[in-house]
Amino acid sequence: MSRAAGPKRTSRWLFQNALCTEAVVDYLSYHKYMVDAVYDGADAYDYAMTGDYDGIILDIMMPRRDGLEVLEALRRNGCRTPVLLLTARTQVEDRILGLDSGADDYLPKPFDMGELLARIRAMLRRREEYHPDVIVVGDLTLNMTTGELIVGELSCQLPRQEYRLMEQLMLNHTMYLSTEALLVKAWGHNTETDLNSVWLYISYLRKRLSAMNSQVEIVSKRNIGYRLELQP
Repeated sequence: MSRAAGPKRTSRWLFQNALCTEAVVDYLSYHKYMVDAVYDGADAYDYAMTGDYDGIILDIMMPRRDGLEVLEALRRNGCRTPVLLLTARTQVEDRILGLDSGADDYLPKPFDMGELLARIRAMLRRREEYHPDVIVVGDLTLNMTTGELIVGELSCQLPRQEYRLMEQLMLNHTMYLSTEALLVKAWGHNTETDLNSVWLYISYLRKRLSAMNSQVEIVSKRNIGYRLELQP
């Protein structure tokens, strides 16, 4: 097997397959991709929502939750990670349904390993080229290029960690995020920061929103988490 050029940095992927084919995991690992492998749709959803992945590979036919159901739930809850669907179904209607549900690419089984790797590289290139300018929730606008938080004619430059926390709250504004999930999403998996930092930065952001007279508040639900909510 010849060694093909891998990604410029270590790229982390979530791979779900009912059989969790070791050959695919070994092949991607050989080409310098980090892979978290899961066996069913429920785990795939949980990993995808709490992990920081460059891409997700979902098998449509999977136990507990099928791939399309997982994909639709991820997109509905703000997950924008590129998704490649794997399936034995070859009908045009199934491919259309997958793409319309939010998939970035579609690869019928059986597939060639080289083609899988090429599709992954293409998805990474597209992600690197796509830079959304702003996120809008209610009267809040977050400029993802400058890090500015804007309410009407007022704006402020968010410090790095406040920006990362606000970004996650705005991207996932339709759902509650636990303190643990926010810690992983905004600080990363390998952080030595504890949960107290999440509470502290939530306090900072609440004060900013109040000072800017935003109609959006960070609300909390005991033992569940935090979300943004538009106040009447």
